[in-house]
Amino acid sequence: MKNIVYTFSFLLFLQSCSNDPAKKIKNLEGKIEREQLSVTTKIPGKIHRILVEEGQLVHKGDTLMVLELPEVDAKSKQAQGALEAAQAQYDMAVKGATDGQMTQLRAKVNGLKEQFDFAQKSLDRMGNLLKDSLIAQQKYDEVYAKYQGAKNQYLAAQAELADVQHGARIEQQKMALGQKERALGAVSEVDVAAKERYIIAPQDMTVETINLKVGELALAGYSLVSGYILDGTYLRVTVPEGRVKDFAKGSEKTVTIPYLSNKTIQAKVETIKPLSSYASISTAYPDFEQQETLFEIRLTPVNNAEGKDLLTKATFLVKE
Repeated sequence: MKNIVYTFSFLLFLQSCSNDPAKKIKNLEGKIEREQLSVTTKIPGKIHRILVEEGQLVHKGDTLMVLELPEVDAKSKQAQGALEAAQAQYDMAVKGATDGQMTQLRAKVNGLKEQFDFAQKSLDRMGNLLKDSLIAQQKYDEVYAKYQGAKNQYLAAQAELADVQHGARIEQQKMALGQKERALGAVSEVDVAAKERYIIAPQDMTVETINLKVGELALAGYSLVSGYILDGTYLRVTVPEGRVKDFAKGSEKTVTIPYLSNKTIQAKVETIKPLSSYASISTAYPDFEQQETLFEIRLTPVNNAEGKDLLTKATFLVKE
């Protein structure tokens, strides 16, 4: 009788040893993941205000932080002053002389015109006297020289007036226009830099980590806020090459979410890629031979709305 009891106990022990968890579990386990996003700044500045909290859902275009940029404010004034100076230079080049200068030039031209007319009359009289031999040639030449001088002065004044009326030389106008456009570019550059004081959410996302506090310095390229993209939910499971045939690319699988009372959703196989190390697997009870290659299967929910509500890093099961 005692031998029978021992034999029965030994059989029960063997049966309990055979109930290994790895052999009980037929469904593959994976993890729910989300695409991560880091929001950085392009220019350095101090954190002035933080408008979000960790765990908060934000939408594309929402302001996450406000930076303090005193250097940008100073450069804005410099650029605006340079633009005003360049605009004045361009206006002066196009317009030419002022109203007062125009009045002076017209008066100068009129005065030289009178002198030229007088010299013309004097030369005509001297020419008649020279014909009658009443004056010497030397006297006529002196009057003729004065006539030529008056004429040249009058023509020069006319050219000066015409030049001023048409503005400065076209080369000077182009040069002034170039300075103006350069100043406009500087103002635009400062305006773009000023907008960088507002750290904007590039996509719908949940705030995971806020890396700086108010008053701390944010360097260019430093990650200020990191989080998960709202529409970036995917399911990750690791399978050995012996079972990868069950996951054809583009096929749909039924997955179970244990923490949601075994709710089932449909997921589509998106990518299949080999893994290079055992540490990368996500299956809780790996069942594969050592020589087998492991593959990462990435699935995405067929219904995006269902994916948005899933918790990151939660476990799911792939039904056989």
